[in-house]
Formats: sequence, C-alpha cells, structure tokens
Amino acid sequence: MRPPVTTVESTAHLAGAAYLMKRARDGALVVLSDPESRRPVAMLCDADIAQAVADGKNPEETRITDLHRPGPLSVGPEVTVADAAELMLSRGEQYLLVVEDGRLTGLVDLALVCRVLLGRPAA
Repeated sequence: MRPPVTTVESTAHLAGAAYLMKRARDGALVVLSDPESRRPVAMLCDADIAQAVADGKNPEETRITDLHRPGPLSVGPEVTVADAAELMLSRGEQYLLVVEDGRLTGLVDLALVCRVLLGRPAA
C-alpha cells in the first residue's frame, strides 16, 4: 500500500482532474465526497478522461459526477498482496483503495502489486 494519492471532489471538472493527475505524476485520482470525511466515492483514471473526450464531452464543462462512475473497489488494510492481486485481476481493475472505518488510508495499484510479488522494493 502507498499513502493516499491526490484526491479530487466529485464536482470538479475533468480538465481540473487532468491537471491534478499531471501535477501529481499519477494516472488516477481518488474521488471524495468531501475533503473532511475522506470517504471515497469513486476512482477516476486517465483512461476515464480520455474516454469522455473521445465521446465528445468537453473537459472544461464536464464534471466527474457526469461520468456516473461506479463505487470504488476497496479493501481493508489487513488484505494480503495475493488477495489484492486476485481481486484486481477478477474485476479487471488497476487500482484498489484501502479504506479503514470508511476513510481513505491508501491505494494499491497494479504496478505496486507486481513489484511486491517479484520481490522488488516499492518505488
């Protein structure tokens, strides 16, 4: 698990989300209901923004809530790497949120899982 990544509110525009991803050098953002609760409501990745643009949506006008993202795939902090990998593989997901008591505590991504399974240090 890595610490919580860059987050964004669900009412943000796609252009703003893309800017945050670029600035953070990350391919995904955790969408929160509000900054204080740190309750994740969705994941937004670069592919979601690319798909929206390909569908003709204007990133300056389209809000994250307009995409109707499904609830995020999440686990507790006690999940094993093998179980996280199996869950991600079975659902076709590249990101897995780590949530404790309803609050975001971290993120597991496919690259991190691969590093751990190959015995390499986390970057």
